[in-house]
Amino acid sequence: MTLIRSAIFLLYFALMTAVLAIAFLPSLVMSRAGAAWLGRHWSLASFWGLRVFAGTRYEVRGAVPPKGVLVAVKHMSMWDTMAVYALLDDPAIVLKRSLLNIPFYGWYLSKARMIPIDREGKASALRAMAAAARAEIAQGRSIAIFPEGTRKRPGAPPDYKPGVAGLYGQLAVPCYPVALNSGLFWTGPMGFLKRKGTILVEFLEPIPPGLHRRDFMGRLEVEIETATGRLLVEGRAQLSC
Repeated sequence: MTLIRSAIFLLYFALMTAVLAIAFLPSLVMSRAGAAWLGRHWSLASFWGLRVFAGTRYEVRGAVPPKGVLVAVKHMSMWDTMAVYALLDDPAIVLKRSLLNIPFYGWYLSKARMIPIDREGKASALRAMAAAARAEIAQGRSIAIFPEGTRKRPGAPPDYKPGVAGLYGQLAVPCYPVALNSGLFWTGPMGFLKRKGTILVEFLEPIPPGLHRRDFMGRLEVEIETATGRLLVEGRAQLSC
């Protein structure tokens, strides 16, 4: 049944995405608000399809961060990107530059003013990312980043990159860690399998600005990984029932 439900969701997801991408093309020559609205409602429509066709729900724990902060999110699947769109209020998401080259998807990311980073650019790329993040914070938006830089399998050893510490030091705003267990439910080759159950996402207590870089990185990793480990235990218990 998991294969059948996953295939039905994939068909719905592809059709829904195509319809919205084409219908909202005029927004690409209008204000940024249209692309931002589309990103959030595309995510919500995806979550609706996951619930109805695949039986995959989600539960939010903790207080959703306000605008104008840094949000550091554990990354296990594409679901996480949609959750950032759906749960936060118009965030600027740090993402790999190559995503901007994808037709339609990349166009809307650019219009919504996300923050691309060239992973091979090293110091210059980090400076450009920080400058873009400062500009968006000045506009009242939150900055969301996946501190490991790429998706990790549930339970894989953590590998936190320095970019999040650079942003934390440059922006001087609280950092909200986010733990989740989406990789247990959005899984399989190319993320095809969608397992029945409830994805858990938890917004943790903010880390105040002003910590030394090393102290911040240590605290961020411990808090996210500890909470993620707990959520994975809960998720695996669901799947074993």
